[in-house]
Amino acid sequence: MTPISLDAMAASVPDGALIAMPPDNSLPSVALARALIRRGVRGLRLLGVPVGGFAAEILIGAGCVAEVETSAVSLGEAGFAPRFTAAIKSGSIVMRDCTCPAVHSMLQAAEKGVPFMPLRGLIGSDILKHRPDWQVIQNPYGPPGDEIVLLPAMSPDVAAFHAVMADEAGNVWLGRRRECATLAHASKRALVTVERVVPGNFLEDERLASGAINATYVSAIAIATRGAQPAALLDEYGFDAAYVAEYARMARTEAGFQEWLAREVFAQAVAAE
Repeated sequence: MTPISLDAMAASVPDGALIAMPPDNSLPSVALARALIRRGVRGLRLLGVPVGGFAAEILIGAGCVAEVETSAVSLGEAGFAPRFTAAIKSGSIVMRDCTCPAVHSMLQAAEKGVPFMPLRGLIGSDILKHRPDWQVIQNPYGPPGDEIVLLPAMSPDVAAFHAVMADEAGNVWLGRRRECATLAHASKRALVTVERVVPGNFLEDERLASGAINATYVSAIAIATRGAQPAALLDEYGFDAAYVAEYARMARTEAGFQEWLAREVFAQAVAAE
């Protein structure tokens, strides 16, 4: 598989797409989020798998997002995601409350090709009041009064994540982050940024095959050096806590966020040309 440019990858994501992204501890593609902002995408429906992190936060702040479905959007030790919080307070985005197990269950249903997945842990929670699309039924195999929730299969238009490497056949190595494989299996397309492309075929290497996702599930690859930063990437590089803390400070205000955006998203792109 021949890599495409990051800009071409961003251009392939249409306005209004349902795009699924992993959190900061699980291979996020911050590079693609930045490229989507530069492209001026609008009306995205974000699925945090199972929570949203830095990439989701900056897309929301840049006005790219219409709807968020997740259990949380957070900057971890840096605290609440300020632009997400501001968007919720202003009503500029729609929030579809979810839980971590529910997100994974809906994607697993799509991955398996079944219309729904049962989940028991939601019974008794207030979240069911806000999710009329989730059905509570009598467990057909249980005694009377034994209820269970049915969650519809979810197949995002785009799965977006970052990985250490791809091979020349288009297979992508995820390491232990197998939840990104489920994300790719469940989605209509998987757009993957990588640090590098290497010779060979991961699926023919016993040491790498178990941590790889087959090229069948990968729609496009783009090289983006340090494309997960400021998040960590496996053993490649660590979390940049100072960078995120500075972002959180600046993004408390709209003016501060716009200053950060001009410096860290638009100016850097010009410098790289």
